[in-house]
Amino acid sequence: MKASDLMVKCLEEEGLEYIFGVPGEENADFMMSLEHSDQIRFILTRHEQGAAFMAEIYGRLTGNPAGCLGTLGPGATNLITGVADSNMDRAPMLVLTGQGASTRLHKESHQVMDVVNMFKPVTKWATTIWHPENIPEIVRKAVRVARTEKPGAVHVELPEDIAKLKIDKAPLPVRKFRRPVPDDKAMDRIFDRIKSAKRPIIIAGNGCIRRRASKQLRIFCEKTGIGVVSTFMAKGCVDMDAPYCLYTIGLGAKDIPACAVDASDLVICLGYDMVEYHPKLWNNGRTKPVIHIDFLPAEIDENYHPQLEAVGDLAHALWMLNERVDKNPGAFSFDFTQQNAVRRDMSAELAKHKDDNTEGSIRPQKALWDARAVMGPEDILLSDVGAHKMWIARHFQCHEPNTCLIPNGFCSMGFALPGAIAAALINPDKNILAISGDAGFMMNVQEMETARRLNLNLTVMVWADNAYGLIAWKQDNEFGRHTDLDFGNPDWLKLAEAFDWHGHWVDKSTDLQAALKQCFAESGPSLLVIPIDYRENNLLTKRLGELTCPI
Repeated sequence: MKASDLMVKCLEEEGLEYIFGVPGEENADFMMSLEHSDQIRFILTRHEQGAAFMAEIYGRLTGNPAGCLGTLGPGATNLITGVADSNMDRAPMLVLTGQGASTRLHKESHQVMDVVNMFKPVTKWATTIWHPENIPEIVRKAVRVARTEKPGAVHVELPEDIAKLKIDKAPLPVRKFRRPVPDDKAMDRIFDRIKSAKRPIIIAGNGCIRRRASKQLRIFCEKTGIGVVSTFMAKGCVDMDAPYCLYTIGLGAKDIPACAVDASDLVICLGYDMVEYHPKLWNNGRTKPVIHIDFLPAEIDENYHPQLEAVGDLAHALWMLNERVDKNPGAFSFDFTQQNAVRRDMSAELAKHKDDNTEGSIRPQKALWDARAVMGPEDILLSDVGAHKMWIARHFQCHEPNTCLIPNGFCSMGFALPGAIAAALINPDKNILAISGDAGFMMNVQEMETARRLNLNLTVMVWADNAYGLIAWKQDNEFGRHTDLDFGNPDWLKLAEAFDWHGHWVDKSTDLQAALKQCFAESGPSLLVIPIDYRENNLLTKRLGELTCPI
């Protein structure tokens, strides 16, 4: 068989289900080999960036990698934004690129560039297959590295002449092992330190959305009552209706949930990625004692210098804490006055605009209240990047992990539509809602054709303000004005018609819930556009600037 045949067999052995991408001449042999696979489905996309975002969402939702594919040169450069987003947001992914023949890579040659070195800064590992007999080892290592905590992207390049070579090899068998667990003595010290606290608080990061970790975290909070503030990417790690859920932290400005952190005498960071929410925003000058429990040691930072640390499987670490809680009944004496006040006040904030009756534009708070009211606990919302992301992070709360997907490490616009395509492929029985600004939506608008071709049931809600709203918001905050950030938009209903989508325009707030229900009931993709009232941006900034923490 050819080397490209062997590579497909190795990917099948690893359990790969999807490869998203745009083929080219230099990976033609791989594509011909892939055509014979009964296991791996190739999804043809309209741009390589969309393919990378689709593979990212597959990885975030399943914990296993999908492939994203591009050819050499511009195909590879088009992939890199989505690959960087996946890697920084801890999603396993295989990046598969073609390359020119190995006989011409040493010199100036058509479309040839050093793709591997380009991908090294945004992947966990990047390599070229120079010898076909190495394919089983390289694929086995690539998938293992991509899945190993913290997960991320891995790049494998296959030159076109190597893909054609004959080879008689078999895939390596897949063997998975349990992750290392924290040391017992470290967990004893952490338990004793928690016992001595009066107002502990948990900051839950991206690592807490793993199903086992979320389960053990909920058990720990039920036993102790300790409140949880979640980063944007940890939404749903505890149920929004639980009394210990203190909602979301991560805005640049101080928000109500941050008051619970201010009042705490111990911060327990679980699965926390500094890339999401920098500790200088909540521990400037190291005023708070910190415990770090995660798959990896703490990053070195002057504002994040843990007193105690436990490194290893996060779910197991929480199980170890739960065992110690059970063996020490009545060990805790906590004061949850501030925690309860934070939950009370933030709950009131979330419900403040649920009964809005406006026409001409719709407040962000109302749009998200209605989305939450219509969507079930297991349904999935995907956020693009823009001003809407800040509102989603603050106002859309979750019952289950991985039901609100926000890019918050690399923060790339254009994420939501392709991400929704992958989510709908994986979860055809769930309601899938992508929320995007008009700017972010138009960055990958071509994937509307992909969604229609696949006949997927998904809804994209576009918040239209005809401008780069988040940039305007930030410039207003810093300079009191903003530069020219306005742009034009298409006729949204004609755009939907052109791509054979269902199209809806809603500018009356009392009609929004019904429109969302209609979209979810429709067969195939639906576009729902609302004129958004971003006057609320600066109003929120003003209110947060005047915030007095509840007591």
